[in-house]
Amino acid sequence: MAGEIWTIAETRDGEVRKPTLDVLSKCRQMAGVSGARVALVLPGKDAETAGKTAAAYGADILYLIEHDELAGYRSEPFAKAIADLAAEKKPDTVLLPATAQGKDLAPRLAAQLGTGLVSDCIEVDSNPDGNVTFTRPIFAGKALETVSIPDARPRMATLRPKVFPPGEADSSRQVEVIRVAADIPAEVLGKTVREIVQADTGRVELTEADFIIAGGRGMKEPDSFRIIDELADTLGGAVGASRAAVDAGWRDHQDQVGQTGKTVTPSLYIACGISGAIQHLAGMSSAKCIVAINKDPEAPIFKIADYGIVGDLFEVVPALNSAFKKAKL
Repeated sequence: MAGEIWTIAETRDGEVRKPTLDVLSKCRQMAGVSGARVALVLPGKDAETAGKTAAAYGADILYLIEHDELAGYRSEPFAKAIADLAAEKKPDTVLLPATAQGKDLAPRLAAQLGTGLVSDCIEVDSNPDGNVTFTRPIFAGKALETVSIPDARPRMATLRPKVFPPGEADSSRQVEVIRVAADIPAEVLGKTVREIVQADTGRVELTEADFIIAGGRGMKEPDSFRIIDELADTLGGAVGASRAAVDAGWRDHQDQVGQTGKTVTPSLYIACGISGAIQHLAGMSSAKCIVAINKDPEAPIFKIADYGIVGDLFEVVPALNSAFKKAKL
């Protein structure tokens, strides 16, 4: 099958973020089956070095869309610049990570290209004939839906972060660099971003963490999250929270995991004092290993947990922290 498979690069602090590398590796795998070329599309300014570094994960082509107004992410100019390039190059498939930026950009881009979008996919299958099927959770994770797109082009989908592991970087890979001059009229700019302020927690971002320790209503008060913070620091992980904990003002909304929060896929998810409402499960049920700590042996969280500890989290969590610290010595 001829054609190109695209992923749109997401950058932070001058580097391409890991969720993009995950998607790029999946594109490379698909291209190995279909014979398509893989393109990494990087809107930005002075981003060639970052683009070449990321392209080593599987890109054949690096499209550098250059414009002063693309120095930082903004919905309207990014969508316009990428849609113009897609209209010219006509890629067969466009995949983005289902991050906050990807979820914002993908539907705008799909609308401008007059195509559909399959969101939050956890599997993508392709065959030599060029047919592609996407699998995604629906009904808060209670069921899986398999979607194929026989006619519309480009196919578009967002892929859940950390579900698709990145391949190994190949520094010897030869990448064709194509510079694209974007045309972004003033009416497209919409708004001006004066400053981006990020909370500095000193920890890995929640959706990119391999280890997540999350607290719920069972934490009883905001100060109790101290023991979860300590365990997260020991493991080098991130801290999450249920909606109940966030609504109570115990944690910031950026820590919320669930249907109305973030969807995460860590290697280890430790749920502390979380009952397991379906809305929360929708955000973390795809974790590779789930450990539940709850005093109630009938808590729904135990139904999906790989390991369950029935006990007082204020005793169990410090004991776990102590054990992990000894194991690291």
